[in-house]
Amino acid sequence: MLITSNKSIKPKHQSISTILAFALIPLSGFATDIYIPSLPNMGLSLHISSMQVQLTLSIFLISYGVSQLFIGSILDSFGRYNLSLMALVIFVISNIIIAQTHNIYLIYLMRVIHGITVAIIVVAKRAYFVDVFTGDKLKHYLSIFTIIWSTGPIVAPFIGGYLQSVFGWESNFYFLALMGAVLAVLEFIFSGETLKLTTEFKLKRIARIYLEMITTASFTLGLLMLGLAYAMVMVYNMSGPFIVEHQLQLGPVAAGYCSLILGLAWMVGGFIGKATIERPFYKKMVINIGLQTAFALGMIISLGFIVNLYTLLFFAFIIHVAAGYTYNNYFTYSMRKFPKNAGIAGGLTGGVVYIMVSFLSYAIISVFPAKDERNLSYGYLILIVLSGLVMFCISRIRKVETGISVAEVHG
Repeated sequence: MLITSNKSIKPKHQSISTILAFALIPLSGFATDIYIPSLPNMGLSLHISSMQVQLTLSIFLISYGVSQLFIGSILDSFGRYNLSLMALVIFVISNIIIAQTHNIYLIYLMRVIHGITVAIIVVAKRAYFVDVFTGDKLKHYLSIFTIIWSTGPIVAPFIGGYLQSVFGWESNFYFLALMGAVLAVLEFIFSGETLKLTTEFKLKRIARIYLEMITTASFTLGLLMLGLAYAMVMVYNMSGPFIVEHQLQLGPVAAGYCSLILGLAWMVGGFIGKATIERPFYKKMVINIGLQTAFALGMIISLGFIVNLYTLLFFAFIIHVAAGYTYNNYFTYSMRKFPKNAGIAGGLTGGVVYIMVSFLSYAIISVFPAKDERNLSYGYLILIVLSGLVMFCISRIRKVETGISVAEVHG
């Protein structure tokens, strides 16, 4: 049925609305990365352990991931604009509450709310592009999603390091509140509904679509590759500040600069992925994982000779470039797989990936605590080996699918 709602985007505001959509894509990165340099000081201020403060990241990731599993179908049925605008307002309020309290359990609750609201906003904006654009233009926009998203991990910890040094950890959340408020006002003025046709909200039909997507082996393994790639970033996010500030005896500003540099690495990987988008898929991914493996082993070997900030950044930078490359390739593939159900596909993609990332990263940190560069290198290597195994499974499935296609043609 036709959507009966409300405000649509005025033609003269289309360009501004698209810019705002891109501006909101990195919100999930800001919500996790801006207070990364503050993690050690936040733990001291709240009188809690490093694992308890790291749990604020995991809770957000789980909430964000689980929410996306359902948000896509809701947005396909009830529209994008009103829900995302309300979510922005709630996001602003929850940040103010976090900044005002020193109760870790209330912070955990607000991080759950962060996950839900950011999921609504980001899934709505991902679907925006599928609603508005088609063909090569859509392919172009989807291929730069990870590049745009990476501005969060680049800019947020850089800002957060200075905020921590001057004002304390609470200022990070006041900054998020201000950022959300400005974007909400601009959204109210310039944006509008983009969904042309609603999909009736029927749980049976939605479950059938989810089942179809999940049982498509190449799609599911692609999601696993996305999860493993981003888990490498999150493992660093959860351990890097403790390595920089405790093992290497540097401050939160230095930790912020390190996260900024590794955010740039992720963006470089996205650019390389976009530049090589037409190259043979499996071959380039095998080369990519081979490079990751070599540099993870090099990182472990080098620790027998030298341990300093420069070796940490050198090896981590290359590993993060390769992770960004993997994510760019598989994200573009996943989002184009089911164009008729863009909201559900986007929600499922983000949901499954973030749930995997939350469990993978927390498991790695539990086994290899955030204390030194050696533990970080072991975490990288485990995730890379798992990526290689998944790639092997993908290659086997591709051969089977190719064989079936040839048989159908000649059948």
